Amino acid sequence: MWLIAVVAVVALALVTSPTSSSAAQRVAHLETLVKCPSCQDLSVAQSTSSSSLAVRHEITSMVAKGESDTQILTTIETAYGPSILLSPSTSGLGALLWILPSAIFVGLGVTVVVLRRRR
Repeated sequence: MWLIAVVAVVALALVTSPTSSSAAQRVAHLETLVKCPSCQDLSVAQSTSSSSLAVRHEITSMVAKGESDTQILTTIETAYGPSILLSPSTSGLGALLWILPSAIFVGLGVTVVVLRRRR
């Protein structure tokens, strides 16, 4: 009975989830992921500087050409360097930034359990 309920919920979630976003939504989302080249800690969506306007134009034109989000972010990262993205990469050295905090948290949890069992 539980299996049928889980399958029904998953099927409902897949049917009701949006399959594709509009170009404007994609552009808006990508603009929040890219840092303004001349500002400190602002996305190109938040900044009105000329450099961020240029990046916005690039993003809009690449979306219009039909490029994927990954292709767009990779192209921008290649042109401006790895520090242009507001979140670190999930591959290579960037993966370490995602995995290390989780590994420390798990390690602390295991240490607490081991110390409690010794008492």
